[in-house]
Amino acid sequence: MDAGRITALADVPADSTVLFRVADGTGDEQEAILVRTEAEGDGPADEVACWLNYCQHLTHIKLDKGSGAPIRDGELVCANHGAYFEPDSGRCTFGPCEGAYLTDLEVTVADGDVYLTDDDYEFVGPGPLETDDLDRTSTSNVEF
Repeated sequence: MDAGRITALADVPADSTVLFRVADGTGDEQEAILVRTEAEGDGPADEVACWLNYCQHLTHIKLDKGSGAPIRDGELVCANHGAYFEPDSGRCTFGPCEGAYLTDLEVTVADGDVYLTDDDYEFVGPGPLETDDLDRTSTSNVEF
């Protein structure tokens, strides 16, 4: 089962994210992230969730800018405006998009590896999208 393999589960950090590229049904590439989740009840101890790599507040803002998105108090954080997201549900618990949900992609853990198993997306490769050298992202919390 190598098709759709994203990474080894051991390479998904507890305090950050793993960034990779996917293509949708039209062939357009997007970025997605893997994040560790807490196991509930008798579930497996090693759980991960997968989300498209953008904040629900301003969808041109990336959660993981290439070096991993921050995790604070067990939640995924948008560094631009401080929105917090539950890693297992993708629900925004604090910030300007409170109550909104990240867009999920289906992944499966098998034999210590994480695989993209979402029918709407295909794994393209690790890392961020290829871009030009102009960084148009902002670390400002100011909106106009």
